[in-house]
Amino acid sequence: MTSFASLLTPGMQVEHPNHREWGVGQVQSNINGRITVNFPEMGKVVIDATRIELVPVFHP
Repeated sequence: MTSFASLLTPGMQVEHPNHREWGVGQVQSNINGRITVNFPEMGKVVIDATRIELVPVFHP
């Protein structure tokens, strides 16, 4: 798992780099590099952190 992916915790907001149209998703879980994210336009998706590096979204 990448060092950034290991920092993703439930509640954090992320975008999928290849599917921005899915919207800003919320991390549901992060277990052994498999990150479950709930995207508003796609629903729950399990991401393999060794293959996809999610983009964090920070709101001021």
